[in-house]
Amino acid sequence: MTTRRTFLTQAGLLGAGLAFGLSSKNVLAAGKINAKAGLQLYSLREELPKDVKGVIAKVAAAGYKQVETYGYSKKNGFWGLSAREFKALLTKHGLTSPSGHYALDAEADQDAAIEAAKILGQEYLTMAYIDEKKRKTAADIKNIVAELNKLAEKAKKHGLKLAYHNHDFEFKTVDGVMLYEELLKGTNPSLVHFEMDIYWVVRSNQDPVAWINKYPGRFTMVHVKDMDKANPELNTEVGKGSIDFKSIFAKAKTAGIKYYIVEQENFAIDPYESITESSKYLRTVLFA
Repeated sequence: MTTRRTFLTQAGLLGAGLAFGLSSKNVLAAGKINAKAGLQLYSLREELPKDVKGVIAKVAAAGYKQVETYGYSKKNGFWGLSAREFKALLTKHGLTSPSGHYALDAEADQDAAIEAAKILGQEYLTMAYIDEKKRKTAADIKNIVAELNKLAEKAKKHGLKLAYHNHDFEFKTVDGVMLYEELLKGTNPSLVHFEMDIYWVVRSNQDPVAWINKYPGRFTMVHVKDMDKANPELNTEVGKGSIDFKSIFAKAKTAGIKYYIVEQENFAIDPYESITESSKYLRTVLFA
């Protein structure tokens, strides 16, 4: 099975922890969250290359109104469909796409991503990964911060926004500095946004609410990915795991969250049954 790290490395997109016992007393703020459940299509990376049209139809049938893309290339488009063809497919099923994970290292990749994002009507170009060889020293981290600021300026010129999606490595120290902290401190808050992958924050023994309180307004997107209670290295359907999403979502206004995107990297049940369960939990429990 393709892992996220393997895929991102091949595409050029660039330790088990304990779930935090977030207080269940911090319930969701009164009133509904004005949000639609989205799905990161990487969740269905095994299925998409086989039948992209059928997969998108099933995503819509599972209750999703938005999708986040990944894996676009100028040569192959989105699983064999051009950006315009893929946009038409999404429209056919009542889906929109606020964000896409793109390869953003080379200028040609950036230009291709900008073109595709504009065709899809996306708001965010999201950086999904930073190659390990580019983050070995404190000087490397300083360069990453500068590159993100520069890329964010370029995105702005094209009517887009830049976002950064985390894994776990951002919370490890390099030469005494933490990449995640430096990204949040050093990037322009009006131009560089963050997509908090809640699972990876928790698995890194970090508290999502603490980060939200420390950097309010920076987290315009979240990956809603639950942690298996028996094995923290695995995911499970949202609401069945150990992460207290209610406490985190209670800070939605402080965080600045606009988009809630389900992602699941591994499944114990049928993937379509799984994404349907997660969608229902968001719509009927977390958004209720």
